[in-house]
Amino acid sequence: MTGSARRTLFVATILVGSFLLFLVQPLVARLALPLLGGAPNVWNSAMLVYQALLLGGYAYAHLLSRWPVRRQAVVHLSLMALASLTLPISLAQLPPPQPGMEALWVPALLALTIGPVFLLVSAQAPLMQRWFAAEQGAGDPYWLYAASNLGSFAGLLSYPLLFEPFLSLREQSGLWSALYALLLLLVGAAAAARWQARKVDEAADDAVTPAQPIGTKRIFLWLALAAVPSGLMLSTTTHLTTDIFAMPLLWVIPLGLYLLSYVPAFSENRTVARLISRPAPLVLLLAGGMAMVSRGNSDLSGAAAAVVMLFVVAVALHSRLYDLRPDASRLTLFYLVMSAGGALGGLFTALIAPLVFDWVWEHPLLVLAAAALLPDSPLLRWMGRFSLSQTQRLVIVGLLVLLAILLGGEMIKRFYAEDSGMVLALTLAIAICGALVFTRRWAFVLVLLLLMVSRGGLDTLRTSWDGARSRSYFGVYTVREFADEQVRTLAHGTTLHGKQYVAPARALLPTTYYGPTSGVGLTLAGAKTIFGHGAHIGVVGLGTGTLACYRRADQQYDFFEIDPAVLAFSQQKTFTYIASCAPDATMHIGDARLKLSEMPAGCFDVLVIDAFSSDAIPLHLLTREALDTYRRALAPDGIMLFHISNRYIDLRPVLAAAARDRDWQILLRDDRPDDRNGETASHWVATSGDADSLARLQALSGDYPWEVLPRPEGKAWTDDHASILPFIRWQNMLSNR
Repeated sequence: MTGSARRTLFVATILVGSFLLFLVQPLVARLALPLLGGAPNVWNSAMLVYQALLLGGYAYAHLLSRWPVRRQAVVHLSLMALASLTLPISLAQLPPPQPGMEALWVPALLALTIGPVFLLVSAQAPLMQRWFAAEQGAGDPYWLYAASNLGSFAGLLSYPLLFEPFLSLREQSGLWSALYALLLLLVGAAAAARWQARKVDEAADDAVTPAQPIGTKRIFLWLALAAVPSGLMLSTTTHLTTDIFAMPLLWVIPLGLYLLSYVPAFSENRTVARLISRPAPLVLLLAGGMAMVSRGNSDLSGAAAAVVMLFVVAVALHSRLYDLRPDASRLTLFYLVMSAGGALGGLFTALIAPLVFDWVWEHPLLVLAAAALLPDSPLLRWMGRFSLSQTQRLVIVGLLVLLAILLGGEMIKRFYAEDSGMVLALTLAIAICGALVFTRRWAFVLVLLLLMVSRGGLDTLRTSWDGARSRSYFGVYTVREFADEQVRTLAHGTTLHGKQYVAPARALLPTTYYGPTSGVGLTLAGAKTIFGHGAHIGVVGLGTGTLACYRRADQQYDFFEIDPAVLAFSQQKTFTYIASCAPDATMHIGDARLKLSEMPAGCFDVLVIDAFSSDAIPLHLLTREALDTYRRALAPDGIMLFHISNRYIDLRPVLAAAARDRDWQILLRDDRPDDRNGETASHWVATSGDADSLARLQALSGDYPWEVLPRPEGKAWTDDHASILPFIRWQNMLSNR
């Protein structure tokens, strides 16, 4: 085999391994969704499992690399063959967890499901590079890591775009298993290519030849340079979906760009990496200056600036990491430390920050950390052109920082006056000050912080100081009171979850999507006429508790809410709908699908599913199996209501297909009220297996008729096959509305 063919073989092996690695994560998540529910703590547990397995894979490669290549190949191929016995991928069978043991049970389930193959596949990138370098004259192997991340990027994109829309979970698992078999063959071929390689003394790298000394300071720098981009990738996703531009599949973009950043950063040709890294300080100032903005405006330009900053900063920091790499004999140690850094960044952002902060404060903190770690390559080396002493340089830097402070004070005034033209001009002026002081890193970080505070950060700090914001694993909640309108609102990120008038005379009026002419308002107000006395109502999604105001004295209400933090707003009487209208309502905390499966059969006359107005659609609540759970909990003549008001996803075809699948009747209420009582436009779907119930609802609606949904062409969602991709309103995602 020629040298060129060997290079191609190693590139192909690494590409396939990395492709499989980023394909299996969403696959296992989709498999587990119906069993575990959509609670974010489940996915936090999953992330910890994946990162722990990745770290374990790199540690395994590091330990294995101490042996001769032949022994490495025998052990690795044997373990890969043994791990193939766990395929095709299916959830491990574990007995249900004991109460309070879920935090241990969920990671155990995921680790047993995918642990062996994930750990071995994750070892591919460092192990194949080590094998590549085992032959004398092979050259620097680090460029192969670029191929690894190109494969990861392809795997990440292919799942939502190709695998999920067109293949069932069973077919996805089968195809993944076939690709794993291909990987096994490629690893075998790579082992054969190095089987007769000149023995680099079987241990010469580490024993005979003195190892390159690596100090503790250098290892900590590796950790930091790996941790900050990893954390910034996750914090950018959270910041975007919380405060700038929430939309479906947005998480793919930051993760994809993060993976892609390794391609130029670890490339043999350094030209592209330098071109991207050079303007990083200016990009950080202009885009990172908005890192404390917390006013959701669905602005595509703000989202674009955030992801551009992430990519540029990740390339710059990963390039510095590459420049600090050791020789090939310490390659696996380098990747082990790098993996540990990535895990630390993820741990801080995904688990620690939601517990410590009331907002996504981890995002500006990581932006500032990135500013402190950027490579020392300023756009302008202007001070070197003058014969200045150190004291003179320090005075000039101090004056530029002072000028930035004065400009920042003016920007705060202009920001509150909504003078966008002057805010932009002042931003550019402060950014120039920051670029000029880049040679003094403390001054650069200080100017960046000043820019953050001046451009919306003061407003964000004030909201936190006033205690108007809270945070849980499920998101950031902001309570705001508008004195001129005498109204109090609850927002979950950029999504309005309800509002209530403060004045007692209007405090119990149903507002927002739940007004008297909305689909749910018409149904709940007419429940006594449709079902008689003692109607039993179930509501999935508490929000501010607005729907409680439709309760009559003889009716029983059950609310299902996944987040205890939302229930606390009603318990503490921040919003008083529950306390005033349904103080004896039963509250169920947990994933709605799991909780409803525990309810007695046929107990609800009306079941309201209000979980789809935000931009993260819980697929598992709309599958055939989920609807069967709802149907079991519903009385034979009961009505199900689905709230499908959504900026970016059209769920009408999904529900129409589900109704056709069961021969249910289905109606749509498109409500466009005036805003006199705080009502907003809404879309509600009513469906029932009993045509008479829907006919009575239609008759009660009077001047507010429901529309009959046509039968769709597509298939109903199932736990085995569901995708939001065909139902995204792309035109709304590209507009600023």
